Amino acid sequence: MTKLEYTFKTDTLFKMLFVKYPDLLKRLVAELLGIKYDSIEQFIITNPEMPPESLGDKFCRLDINMIVDGQRVDLEIQVNDEGDYPERSLYYWAREFSTGLSEGEGYSELPRTIIINILAFELFDCEDFHSEFQTLEVTRHTQLTDKMSLHYYELPKLPDSVSADNSKELWLKLFKAETEEELAKIEALEVPIMSEAVKAYRHVAASPEFREIARLRSKARHDEAQALKNAERRGEEKANVKWQDVVDEQAARIAELEAQLRKN
Repeated sequence: MTKLEYTFKTDTLFKMLFVKYPDLLKRLVAELLGIKYDSIEQFIITNPEMPPESLGDKFCRLDINMIVDGQRVDLEIQVNDEGDYPERSLYYWAREFSTGLSEGEGYSELPRTIIINILAFELFDCEDFHSEFQTLEVTRHTQLTDKMSLHYYELPKLPDSVSADNSKELWLKLFKAETEEELAKIEALEVPIMSEAVKAYRHVAASPEFREIARLRSKARHDEAQALKNAERRGEEKANVKWQDVVDEQAARIAELEAQLRKN
């Protein structure tokens, strides 16, 4: 087995890939939300940038925020189970929802807000790989509002078989893939959109811009970890460690690389 150096779950690659190829993102979101691709009239990525000042933060969320036919949609990849994930995703939903009201608008104008989580770990005690949560009355199951929706896709629960007829599972198989052989198995199905996605992935993964940003992000995380170790030796509190200077030195270079990537 040939292990992939970077996967669809790599946060920097995930964001750069789908910002550079928005039609692939649109098709992915359509599958994950169970809507027809051709029915989407409005599709806007609202945070295409990767803030240089936060790339070194191990808690930095390289999620993708979108407006999809007036709805707010946030797509996030989470590789490690760091605990309290349901509360975390609910917090991000609340933040997105609460900022959707413009001055002078009534509460009825708040947009439907959807959080999509693709998880590389198991979260719920069930066999289903997809769970959707909304606000329901506990006895009658009456919906309080349709403006809240949280989707969780648990990659470890995907079936082992790969079918060319199930586009949603094929997309998730791409995110689950850890080896060249797994990608090759998907390509062998000759599903055009999957072949296009793998080709785009290889293009971004091989680009100097991505590799430099990935290197800088890795270096910043390493520098932070080393700074924390040094602080412990000095008896300082971890929370007082400042590593912002490391990121600031790289900010101009990262911004330049992002500009080059958008031009290509």
